[in-house]
Amino acid sequence: MSKPDSGAYCLLVHLAHDVVVAVGRLGRFQFAAGYYVYTGSAMRGLAARLTRHQRRDKTLRWHIDYLLAASGARVVECVAYPSPERQECTLNQAVQRKRGARVPIKGFGSSDCQSGCPAHLTYFKLRPRLPSGVRR
Repeated sequence: MSKPDSGAYCLLVHLAHDVVVAVGRLGRFQFAAGYYVYTGSAMRGLAARLTRHQRRDKTLRWHIDYLLAASGARVVECVAYPSPERQECTLNQAVQRKRGARVPIKGFGSSDCQSGCPAHLTYFKLRPRLPSGVRR
């Protein structure tokens, strides 16, 4: 029996202008204007996690929180992939195979990755199409 509120997700973030962001202990980085796809998972509380990511007022906890708090950053699409299985890396690898994909910061969002992903954040100059899932 599957857990209805668990699975992976993609956030499509538009960054309106170049910005320098201090990403927790990862360091300070220059982010170029464009689109970023962040791939994450929530094996409990998927809906709550997606709601949290879309709020501006929150404690900065995960790497993505620092980018989302930056001036000019906005979540433009949020897609969930409900599943009782961990599919975050498979989904991330599919995103990173898309035309125009580039990994902007090694290790971003992937500190607990067991599949060898260079990062769970992918940059696109033009808006990419996210894999089919449940739009939120």
